[in-house]
Amino acid sequence: MSQVQPSLKYTKEHEWVAESSATTIKMGITDFAQGALGDIVYVQLPKVGDAVTAGKVCGEVESTKSVSEIYAPVTGKIVAVNSDLDKSPELMNSDPYGAGWIAEVELAGTPEDLLSAAEYEALTA
Repeated sequence: MSQVQPSLKYTKEHEWVAESSATTIKMGITDFAQGALGDIVYVQLPKVGDAVTAGKVCGEVESTKSVSEIYAPVTGKIVAVNSDLDKSPELMNSDPYGAGWIAEVELAGTPEDLLSAAEYEALTA
């Protein structure tokens, strides 16, 4: 069974969202997603300054099994990326909710369509 953090919000595409401040969120892929992907070998991160739109592709994860797109969970602007993933993409496997985070996004409005931990657990059950 994959781990779901009760304090986070989730998307149907298996990204998580944590509030960093009133106007900024941190995002990553869920434990369920990293488990389905297998050993992650490369991450194409968005670039700082990129505008992202909720539900649209903003990056890519390559594993020994497949290539999967990363979808922006919110609309806004990328203000930070986890450059540690360039050298150690496996952090997404070992610590998807911590050291394996992908980016921080400055919000351009109130996020919509995010799932609670219970809703996400029901989706992945």
